[in-house]
Amino acid sequence: MRPNLNSVANLHYHFPLLRFSPIFSRAGFFYNPVVGSQTALRSAAKSSLSTGAATTSRLLLRRCTCTTMATDPPAVPVRDEIELTEVERKIFDRLLGTLRKFNLTTELRVAGGWVRDKLLGKECYDIDIAIDNMSGSQFVDSVKDYLETVNEVAQGDCVIARNPDQSKHLETARMRLFDQWIDFVNLRCEDYNENSRIPTMKFGTAEEDAYRRDLTINSLFYNINNSSVEDLTGRGIADLKSGKIVTPLPPKETFLDDPLRVLRAIRFGARFEFEMDEDLKEAARCEEVKNALAAKISKERVGTEIELMISGNQPVKAMSYIADLTLYPVVFCFPPNYQPEVSEGCQTSSSSYINLFPLNILWDLSTFSI
Repeated sequence: MRPNLNSVANLHYHFPLLRFSPIFSRAGFFYNPVVGSQTALRSAAKSSLSTGAATTSRLLLRRCTCTTMATDPPAVPVRDEIELTEVERKIFDRLLGTLRKFNLTTELRVAGGWVRDKLLGKECYDIDIAIDNMSGSQFVDSVKDYLETVNEVAQGDCVIARNPDQSKHLETARMRLFDQWIDFVNLRCEDYNENSRIPTMKFGTAEEDAYRRDLTINSLFYNINNSSVEDLTGRGIADLKSGKIVTPLPPKETFLDDPLRVLRAIRFGARFEFEMDEDLKEAARCEEVKNALAAKISKERVGTEIELMISGNQPVKAMSYIADLTLYPVVFCFPPNYQPEVSEGCQTSSSSYINLFPLNILWDLSTFSI
């Protein structure tokens, strides 16, 4: 018998993935800038479940299940060096000019995602500068003083105070140069308390900073002083080339320090279609890690990661990873006052239902109520 999709309750039952939306999203639903109506969602759902849809669902389920099977990691084209845009060159020239003007021995490194994306030949406008011997705000003040000597001025600057409750563990200084915001923060290392994901922060070396990061592919630096890529974990570039998702330190230790890294590993694995390391997957399935994810990470932070997965280029793959790693009950748990019936096989059927929708359609559930 074909499901009745004329009520929100039935939509939630037959489309189990939709049920978590009022729990995790900041506004209480997933925002959809493209298509946004209850009618459109019902129409798509009815169409997908019309005559012959049972066969289609089985085929889709098989296809989704196959995405979690182990295969040889793909060879990923990675550049030997980073090519700077004209704007990036101007920005870095001003920063180096600051060092020369005030005889600073500071080493400036671009950290994380910008380095990864540039090596993959992708443009990235998220420049985070790591500084080795002063705070970000101190260096920004020096840059502003230097700009005055060359008759230039920053287009804006600010300091974002640390806010551990919102996962902001260190003060960050921001400056706008050539229509682009740049973040400045000192290199650091972290010590975690077993009952919190809020670490004790202190100044660290570049190597300590690299090893504290979530994944090896996100641990690379671009040293602005000598225009070189630094792979201080010794395997960031190799993992990027082989398409692997690996943690710099043992994965269980990394995840227990900050359980949100489990979801970040899934998101980047799906986004780049990289293969997750077997030890990483084993750690993610560990009950201790799942309990830490449930206890330490706020629903808002989980929701942010899920939104990024759903709006990314591989939402089905991301949901398949969550199911394969047995994280579904932790990630999509219900609040105590809302315990609906859970349909059998919802972990895998959610991926199938996502696959029924065109990738350019996101869900606007603002008209849905529970």
